[in-house]
Amino acid sequence: MEAILSKIKVEVNPNLYQKEPFSSDLGTSIVKEGSKLIQELGMENFTFKKLSIQIGSTEAAIYRYFDNKHKLLLYLTAWYWGWMEHNLVYSTANLKDPAERLSMAIRLLSEGPVFTKNEYLNPSILRDIVVNESLKGFLTKEVDVENEIGIFAQVYKFGERIANIIQEINPSYKYPKTLAYTVLESSLLQSFNSQHLPGMTENGLGAASRFQFFHQLVVNTIQNGN
Repeated sequence: MEAILSKIKVEVNPNLYQKEPFSSDLGTSIVKEGSKLIQELGMENFTFKKLSIQIGSTEAAIYRYFDNKHKLLLYLTAWYWGWMEHNLVYSTANLKDPAERLSMAIRLLSEGPVFTKNEYLNPSILRDIVVNESLKGFLTKEVDVENEIGIFAQVYKFGERIANIIQEINPSYKYPKTLAYTVLESSLLQSFNSQHLPGMTENGLGAASRFQFFHQLVVNTIQNGN
């Protein structure tokens, strides 16, 4: 299964780039090395100038692929959520019980991708970027326009799958989508807090503990909700 997934190229909204990155060696270097630099430096310190030096090219060449570093961040974030959807689909394909599928979905959110190898982009690096940088991608004045042109389609599709599982477990529960996205966003925030703001979590709140917390939260909410 991992061998199959390792060769998958996630389809990302073309509004995020000027030229499809993986159509050339230069574009491939831009997204691969760009993701590493963003992980290392953070968005505040990352620049196309630094990336151009890293890949031995020019800033002008990078701009032929991406309008700005904001679009590159959104591209990498979209790729991550598309990859997470593939993880969810493949991990739950043989699970008939919706409760088991929900547990797997929550585990993915709490712990990150099950499948961590991909020929195009490193899912582990993308996970770090999403946890530490993704809020900077949509807490902007442009978010409404970006939403209208489908920039956030990948995260919507992934969240919808979780909401559908919740509704399957309890069809009368009124807020499956709200619950799904609340856990999605909160799981990233708690991952961030455990690394950088540990005073906002219990001591040693690692991936396994996050899974237990969110699993208990979701199951109890579904059971007690109407």
